[in-house]
Amino acid sequence: MPITLSRLLCITTLVSLPMMGCQDTPGVIPYVDVQVDLNLNLPAYNNLNFPGNWLYISGGSRGLIVYRYTLDEFVVLDRHATFDVDAGCQCSLSQDGYTIEDPCSESEWYIFDGSIIQGPTTAPLERYTTTWIPPVLSIRN
Repeated sequence: MPITLSRLLCITTLVSLPMMGCQDTPGVIPYVDVQVDLNLNLPAYNNLNFPGNWLYISGGSRGLIVYRYTLDEFVVLDRHATFDVDAGCQCSLSQDGYTIEDPCSESEWYIFDGSIIQGPTTAPLERYTTTWIPPVLSIRN
């Protein structure tokens, strides 16, 4: 039975579909379970008792930035840069205290929500869910 063009196309499609499903989605960092509770009465977290302040803490894929936006709202972002996820670059807060920088790609994001300011990245930083029941800040994904 000769192989026709339609059969060859069908076989090629069936063989290539599983490979397409295994490709990484650009900007998506590896999943790491995050379940962190911070008691802001402890001295280590005192900086977070005031809006506009931030801290680096362990957790997530490359560490977390915890930012106190208002009296009742916190923003927690993963420090794993989203431009070249496989490179594993760790972001840090810039001198101005409002932007997060990737030293590998020079991409920048806002600390307020992780949205992109500039650079080659096409994805925001990973943001985690927070629950504030004073004095405990709970961080989850």
